Amino acid sequence: MEGLLEGHKIKHELYGEGVVTESEEDRTTVDFNDHGVKKFVTSLMTCEIIGEAPKRKARGRRRKARKVEVEQTADAAA
Repeated sequence: MEGLLEGHKIKHELYGEGVVTESEEDRTTVDFNDHGVKKFVTSLMTCEIIGEAPKRKARGRRRKARKVEVEQTADAAA
């Protein structure tokens, strides 16, 4: 089965409803409501997609740290 993404809700004829937790080219892992976690050979897996994967939020850009210079006075050094 092609096109499964993490978070897709699926229905399997033997195990029922579950959520795809990991999907790679050769293996797919699904956490089923009543049967726990199962691993499948992706190319041999048959299921029905019943819910879309949640959309990932765009990450914000990382801000550069500001360099703060500390002035030392003659009193602080003594």
